[in-house]
Amino acid sequence: MELNTEIITTPPLDSASVVLLRDHAEGLQVLLLKRHQASNVLGGAYVFPGGKLDAADHSPALLARLSQDTATLHQRLAEPELPAERAAALFVAAIREAFEECRVLLGQAHSETPDLQALQNALTQGQSWSEAFQHLSLQLRTEALVPWTRWITPRQASVTHKRFDTRFFITRVPDGQTAAHDNHETTETLWITPRQALIRYWDRQIELAPPQIMSLVHLTRHAHTESVLAEAQSRRPPVIEPEPFDQDGIRTICYPGDPRHSVTQVAFPGPSRLMYKNKRFEPELGLAALLD
Repeated sequence: MELNTEIITTPPLDSASVVLLRDHAEGLQVLLLKRHQASNVLGGAYVFPGGKLDAADHSPALLARLSQDTATLHQRLAEPELPAERAAALFVAAIREAFEECRVLLGQAHSETPDLQALQNALTQGQSWSEAFQHLSLQLRTEALVPWTRWITPRQASVTHKRFDTRFFITRVPDGQTAAHDNHETTETLWITPRQALIRYWDRQIELAPPQIMSLVHLTRHAHTESVLAEAQSRRPPVIEPEPFDQDGIRTICYPGDPRHSVTQVAFPGPSRLMYKNKRFEPELGLAALLD
């Protein structure tokens, strides 16, 4: 992973990302997708499904297909300064991106599993999300999608040439659905325990960006999906604005709670800073700091 050293002057793009979970014999597992190597954002890295908010996500017809009204979703996102319609559109973006990137339609109960192939065919034939959902009489079910964290890329970004204001949602994969990469934006589907993912990262078998690293560290504290969802539902999503600085010629990113960060309250468990060493991001105390 190459370090980006430019200062980005454009405002961050609103985006949504989904941390998909499942309970497995090996323990709690999370879904990671490998970005296409040619992608201009985190090419070759393993990420959670997600992407930027599209104008169409605000479509009144599409918002009308939501299972919860915009006021409820606005309250759940816990960003009072954000217009209610934009808050609701971020839930739409999360559901849309998950389906586009890994063919999972979030929030559906096993008893009402929709015809996913029919939805895919409608979209392939050029129908918009709004048209496809109306044609197939589907709803965008948002109850199971829980706001988890909010990450805002700093102006001195480290791994991308763009800034994002990303809302991370967390949910379990719906029963009866199988995640599969699209072979366009993503080229590999990986279900893995958070601990195994961090070990594979340390062994240079996979690449991870700092938000994914720290999210996986957070998830190692949980044994099953219900525990993660209970935590997410019990508190307001922390806003994480990483603050980079150079120390002895080494790019270092610190997080809320670090002595160098402007916010003193800790936002998540694990190390409070990562350093760019050996062409990757590492905590000061190595792998043990990620797994402790």
